[in-house]
Amino acid sequence: MPTPRDQLLALIKDLAVVHGTVTLSSGRQAEYYVDLRRVTLHHAGAPLVGHVLLDRLEEVGLGAGEVDAVGGLTLGADPVADALLHAAASRGQGLDAFVVRKEAKAHGMQRRIEGPDIAGRKVVVLEDTSTTGGSPITAVEAAREAGAEVLGVAVIVDRATGAQEKIEALGVPYHYLYSLTDLGLA
Repeated sequence: MPTPRDQLLALIKDLAVVHGTVTLSSGRQAEYYVDLRRVTLHHAGAPLVGHVLLDRLEEVGLGAGEVDAVGGLTLGADPVADALLHAAASRGQGLDAFVVRKEAKAHGMQRRIEGPDIAGRKVVVLEDTSTTGGSPITAVEAAREAGAEVLGVAVIVDRATGAQEKIEALGVPYHYLYSLTDLGLA
């Protein structure tokens, strides 16, 4: 019987890895694309993402008892945060989720971060996959501006293209579930 981690890896390989030339959000060209929304929004993938990533966060001391909330820049981080919130709840643990907008709303509450207030709380910033680190860095900066203590960044797939180094340069530990080698892409 494969472990949940192995099951998630198989789903990523089957559903998310798309071969062919694509332009990444960084502007770089790649011969493949890892479209993790095909997994994070999948009926079998989302629960696996939540439990496997929560297990990883617990391994590094960032589980639901140590962290108050998880979230990141919309859209890649949204289903990951939701999956973690639900995984923690299924284990009887409280873990809130938050969404960082690219810019504050011009109407209503004019908030940049949606969800429960993160001021004075310990958070982990999430992303599905990161190339340059731009999205998690934006979310780290927004969370800090909102008064949160950012304890780490966690992604499902690390592309090994510099995101880890840039994020760690901010004094934020970087964690990931799978490398390109794990996906058979390196």
